[in-house]
Amino acid sequence: MVRTKAKTTKETKKTTRKKAAAAPKKKTIPTQNVLKLIKNDSALSVFADAINGRHDEVSRKMAEITAGSNNLNEFAIGYLYFGLHKTEDGYVLREWAPNATEIYVVGDFNGWKESARYAMKRVKGSAGNWEIKIKNKSFKHGSLYKLIVHWEGGQGERIPAWATRVVQSAETHIFCAQVWNPEEAYQWQVEKFRPTTNPLLIYECHIGMAQDKEEVGTYVEFRDKILPRVAADGYNCIQIMAIQEHPYYGSFGYHVSSFFAASSRFGTPEELKQLIDEAHQNGIAVIMDLVQSHAVKNEVEGLGNFAGDPNQFFYPGDRREHPAWDSLCFDYGKNEVIHFLLSNCKYWLEEFHFDGFRFDGVTSMLYYSHGLGEAFCGYGDYFNGNQDGNAICYLTLANMLIHEVNPNAITIAEEVSGMPGLAAPVKDGGYGFDYRMAMNVPDYWIKIIKEKKDEDWHPSGIFWELTNRRADEKCISYAESHDQALVGDKTLIFRLVDADMYWHFKKGDENFMAHRGIALHKMIRLVTASTINGGYLNFMGNEFGHPEWIDFPREGNGWSHKYARRQWNLVDNKELCYHYLGDFDHDMIALLKSGKSLLKHKVQEIWHNDGDQVLAYSRGDLLFVFNFSPDRSYEGYGFMVPEGSYNVVLNTDNPDYGGNGLSDDTIEHFTNYDPLLQQQGKGWLKLYLPARSAVVLRKKAVKK
Repeated sequence: MVRTKAKTTKETKKTTRKKAAAAPKKKTIPTQNVLKLIKNDSALSVFADAINGRHDEVSRKMAEITAGSNNLNEFAIGYLYFGLHKTEDGYVLREWAPNATEIYVVGDFNGWKESARYAMKRVKGSAGNWEIKIKNKSFKHGSLYKLIVHWEGGQGERIPAWATRVVQSAETHIFCAQVWNPEEAYQWQVEKFRPTTNPLLIYECHIGMAQDKEEVGTYVEFRDKILPRVAADGYNCIQIMAIQEHPYYGSFGYHVSSFFAASSRFGTPEELKQLIDEAHQNGIAVIMDLVQSHAVKNEVEGLGNFAGDPNQFFYPGDRREHPAWDSLCFDYGKNEVIHFLLSNCKYWLEEFHFDGFRFDGVTSMLYYSHGLGEAFCGYGDYFNGNQDGNAICYLTLANMLIHEVNPNAITIAEEVSGMPGLAAPVKDGGYGFDYRMAMNVPDYWIKIIKEKKDEDWHPSGIFWELTNRRADEKCISYAESHDQALVGDKTLIFRLVDADMYWHFKKGDENFMAHRGIALHKMIRLVTASTINGGYLNFMGNEFGHPEWIDFPREGNGWSHKYARRQWNLVDNKELCYHYLGDFDHDMIALLKSGKSLLKHKVQEIWHNDGDQVLAYSRGDLLFVFNFSPDRSYEGYGFMVPEGSYNVVLNTDNPDYGGNGLSDDTIEHFTNYDPLLQQQGKGWLKLYLPARSAVVLRKKAVKK
């Protein structure tokens, strides 16, 4: 995100399971009436009234907005009524503008002049809806248009709130809505797609900065050049940022102006559809970084003061403006706004076949404080009256709708506070997300890289941070995302190697810092990816240690695209070390997908020793062993594991990945008999553990 995040004062505690703060005495509730969220965590029982109240409010609000039908699918069809639509003899345009007194449609078809012929009319009996039927043959596919909205005491040019196509003039840089009605509708090759989520392996990406060239990339270029890389690397999902139209490219797509328009700077709607279609043909799901936590302030391009009422879409008073993001906050308690946002969710699912959403800025939505300056040290911090019940209700309704439209859809919450129940089913008292981002993990890696010597990396702390999460909620774990790559911050590889990447990342010319960075980069990603309980995420290019940072074109850098691109030539050049990391990532992802489902098997700790800096755990038939010591290798290090034989399936020290090749990975390892362990069906597995390395072994299946 290109903005100040809702940071807490205890960074490493963000998504961990919190203990209850001082609270009222527990209430006795009949067991049959207790929501599963509370049953699964008795510490929440003291907050049962708040949890039940939020749960009941969802039912009440759903009945209210659907007139008792409880059919959100039929309710969220605003995009089929509002906006511009083709008719037999022209077009019909509708907008919601209750504060307007007059609205005119102007464009290149009428010389951009107001006239009675193109005046919209209020729809009788509506709550501020306006409509016009346009039969001018000059108003056609490709035509540019805007609204001129009048209100008591003022007027202004506006882009329709429900516009599905918005373009910017290369000469004037002015944004306009555009009539978009190709002669032939896009024909989907894959009508129905079911994502693979066992596990979910996400490749986070940005269309514009995905190319090697110093320009804005396109949907077509991404489809032709980047999608094949993602498929070859083994990821089964792409998460695309900056799809909704945004006036300022440098906002990373987070200051949205037109919520129903796919950004035209990357190409046409059909080209985006073809990208998604081809991803599906390759077995890759496509989820969208959905921004509904705030909106850009712009009035001409956005919703900031659409019809002279600054609160038409947004909260009134002090709650209207976000204090940290220079943006506006939606009024989630207003039914028309709920209709707008729910329709937005359904639109992207139905019209573009997106497979779901990563909801941005959820913490900001949940709290009146937007989470700013809060520590979130105990359960009481989630039920103290500082929560926005309207937003909680809206997010729950959104998840219900999304899964009603597509039962296989994926929803992910970007949330930093650790709100209990966020990724629990609605029926259990949760908010209905499928996953929550494990935002504590990348912060933890940054913290220990910055603050601790390599000798002080304790495996017990690493394992705790990666696995300490709510058992009933799935997480997306990641070592780093786009956030850590932004200008002013550093990627993991840059923190580990720094400027030596410029001088010592050629094979044969590596120095100590390069070797250290390559080794730890692999280990950090392996321990993060192998301990997931839901999914794993990587930002494009970081898998091969993309150097430097992201800095979008702006006045301060001379509007340069130099740092707003991905240098694929680096990983393609076999004379450089980048391909070591890329090859390792490919094989690590393949390992996570191999054999029986990784997620069916819990992470079982076998051993840790902070003095030796050794960690071992298993998942099913896979055994993961890490030696974080920078300078101590161990011969014959023993682990108590199920009896049998084990074969190496991945080794960070393999020369193919830039390692030293100190172990013979062709050797089959057998457990040693120990009479004291026999009753447990275990024996001693003794391994050679080179310093700063990790190895994964698979237990050989016994033929019956």
